[in-house]
Amino acid sequence: MAGALSNHESSPEQSHSQGAVPDSQRLGRGSLTMAWWGICSAMFYLVVAAALAMGYGTLNAIIGLVLSVISYGLINAVISRHAIATGLSVAQFSQVLFGRTGAALATLVFSATAIYYAVFEGSVMAVALHRYLPGLELHAAFLLVVVYSVLLIFGNALRWLDKLNGVLLPFYLLGLVAAVVMAIGEYGYSSAWLALAPEGGPVPHGWWNCFTYFMGVWVLMMYTWDYARFGRQEDSRYHARINFGMPFYCVAFLLNGLVGIFLAATIPTEGGLSEVSVVLAIIQLMGLGGLLFVWISQTRINTGNFFLAATNLQAFAGHLGLARVPYVAWALLTGALVYLLMLFDVFSYILQALAYQSLLIVGWVAIALAHLLVTRNTRYRLDGLPAFRARGLFAWLASAAVGIGLHLCGIAELATASAPAAFLVAFLGYLAPLLSRRAQPQGDLG
Repeated sequence: MAGALSNHESSPEQSHSQGAVPDSQRLGRGSLTMAWWGICSAMFYLVVAAALAMGYGTLNAIIGLVLSVISYGLINAVISRHAIATGLSVAQFSQVLFGRTGAALATLVFSATAIYYAVFEGSVMAVALHRYLPGLELHAAFLLVVVYSVLLIFGNALRWLDKLNGVLLPFYLLGLVAAVVMAIGEYGYSSAWLALAPEGGPVPHGWWNCFTYFMGVWVLMMYTWDYARFGRQEDSRYHARINFGMPFYCVAFLLNGLVGIFLAATIPTEGGLSEVSVVLAIIQLMGLGGLLFVWISQTRINTGNFFLAATNLQAFAGHLGLARVPYVAWALLTGALVYLLMLFDVFSYILQALAYQSLLIVGWVAIALAHLLVTRNTRYRLDGLPAFRARGLFAWLASAAVGIGLHLCGIAELATASAPAAFLVAFLGYLAPLLSRRAQPQGDLG
């Protein structure tokens, strides 16, 4: 295998975060497909599309969704090929970009973001349980969701998740169809969902706002990398084009988004549109079937959130001298952190934190793409890297500063451009010094 040099290839748990994935632990295309496609089901995708349709108009939302499908598919095709070729994780590849110590920020941001999403999606499931079973206290529902989610990521997690998600995927798709059919049966069909718009009509160029909003979920590029590293070399083309490519995002973004827009326009909800309001409306409409649908959707995606949060928390701890602490401990700590965040009213500042972290993640993606553009190297000597790599860190922090500055400037048009601006600054900031040194040996680029 063309991969990274590593001294850690012992247990499955260690290889998740401390070493390149060896051939013996690579997954077949079917197994990795089922494990990854658990990410495509979340109430988040339905609600965001509906909110964008209400805020900017249905047509603008659909255009933004289509552009997101294209951009995500193209970027992840590049990322997945390289992750498969090297077997490296996000944490390890970040050492190539930012140095051994500099990469700690990438693992911390990745782990924190995955934890925040685990809090959101887990809370949705807990609220659904509490609403359907009022005798179950909400804090007990939180604990129940966290406990079974942590148990699902013990052991060789991806080999278990592929089986779980393979069984649940057909039921999730059937649940989507059932929700639409039952909504039509209860409230009738109207084409009004195709003409949703804010007061005053659709926003001019609102498609741009919808597209840039989905840049805030570019953490899925990091998710792609950490899943794709388990793919086999001979399946690289399939994974780039199908599994991590546009077909996946046609389901995750476009199909879910269209269903979300339709349900939001058809089912009355109280207190405004949110993940919780949509979940409660589905349970009210479908009863026990609705609860099972929500459980399937949230369990499928939240196992991925917990798994990536734990492995990147383990990788971050390695920078603190805790590399020998076993993966199980970090899985338990992840569960404890998620549960504590569920107990406190932290959603307001978590949303703000995610807005800032998304700009850091966009910068990471840009730098990764810039690096891959100028090198075909898939063999990295991680033990010979410096503690810090100035060009990567400078480009990353500069892009974050520009993005956050635009985000806070108070001018809506500039704030909308914060993510694209962060991408350009990071991409050009990293690429310019590399291009000026192209005459140097290839090895210096890695």
